[in-house]
Amino acid sequence: MSEAGLQKATILMLALGEDCASLVMRHLGPREVQKLGTSMASMGAIPHESVATALSEFITEAELNPSMGIDSDEYIRNVFTKALGNDKASALLDRILEAQDSSGIESLKWLDAASIGELIGNEHPQIIATILVHLERDQASEILGNFDEQLRNDVVLRIATLDAIQPTALRELNDVLTKLLSGNRDSKKKRSIGGIRAAAEILNFMDTTIESAVMGSLRDYDQNMAEKITDEMFIFDQITEIDDRGIQTLLREVPSETLIVALKGAGPNIREKIFKNMSQRAAEMMRDDLESKGPVRLSEVEAQQKSVLVIARRLAEEGQIMLGSKGGGDAFV
Repeated sequence: MSEAGLQKATILMLALGEDCASLVMRHLGPREVQKLGTSMASMGAIPHESVATALSEFITEAELNPSMGIDSDEYIRNVFTKALGNDKASALLDRILEAQDSSGIESLKWLDAASIGELIGNEHPQIIATILVHLERDQASEILGNFDEQLRNDVVLRIATLDAIQPTALRELNDVLTKLLSGNRDSKKKRSIGGIRAAAEILNFMDTTIESAVMGSLRDYDQNMAEKITDEMFIFDQITEIDDRGIQTLLREVPSETLIVALKGAGPNIREKIFKNMSQRAAEMMRDDLESKGPVRLSEVEAQQKSVLVIARRLAEEGQIMLGSKGGGDAFV
C-alpha cells in the first residue's frame, strides 16, 4: 500500500465509525492492520475536504468494481494463469491460496518482529528457517535483525538450502505454535518453501551492513550458492531493466525526497532512465534538487534506495510492474 493509499484508507476508516471500521478490519491481513492502526493513531485533525475526497474516491472505485468479493479459488487461479502464465502464476498462487497450510505460523504475522524473535530465537536454526520462509519477506528480515550474527548467518544459510517440508513436519511445527498462538489446519501436500529465491528475497530487505555480513558468511561456506543468491537479488542498479511504463508506475509511488536521496548515489544511466519517464518540467526540477542537495551519508543513500526497491517489489507482487533478475530474463516477484 502506497503512502497516499494508506492515508486515504486511514481517513476512510476514521470516517466510517467504530462499528463499520471494525467489520472492515476483520477482512484485512495482519500487516495491513498494523499499518492502518499506526496511521490511525498518528492521524491528527482531518480537513473536511480530505474526508470528502477520500469518500468520493472510495465510492467511485466501488462503482467501477461491482463484482468485488468473488470467493472462488478456481476463478482466481484461472485469472492469474491466463494473465501471467503457468510458471509465474504458480508461485504467487501458492502463497495466496495455500497460506492455510501453515496456519499456526500465519498467526505470527500479527506479532512484531522483536516479539517473534524472542519467541523462536532459542529454537533450532532449521526450525527458525522453516518458520521465516512462511512469513512476509520484510517481516522475516526484521526478525533476523534481532538475532546475533552467528544465528542470523546460520538461519539464512539454512533458508538458502531449504527445499521442501513434509506435511507431517509442518503439522508438528504448527502444533507447537498453536499451543502458543492459535490456528491449525492440516497440510495436504509437500510444498516447496525455501531455497535460493527465498533467501535472496529476505536479504533484499536487510540493512546493507547486515546484508554484507551475511553474504560474506555464505561465501565462506559455499561460494557457488552465494553467487546464486546474489544473482536472484534485485539491486538498485537493475531499475534500468524495468520498462518505461513500469518506471512511470514506480515514480507515482515513490516520494520525491526519497527519490532525490536515492539518486544521489546512482549512476548517470539510472538517472537518465528516471528523468526520461518524467515530464520535462518534473525532470528539470529533479535535476535542480539533486544539484542543490548537499552531501548525504552513504548509509542514508542506501537506506532510501532500499525503500525504492521495497516499493518496486510490492508493485511486482501486485502485477503492476515486472522486475528483471541478474541471472537474465524477467522474473515475477
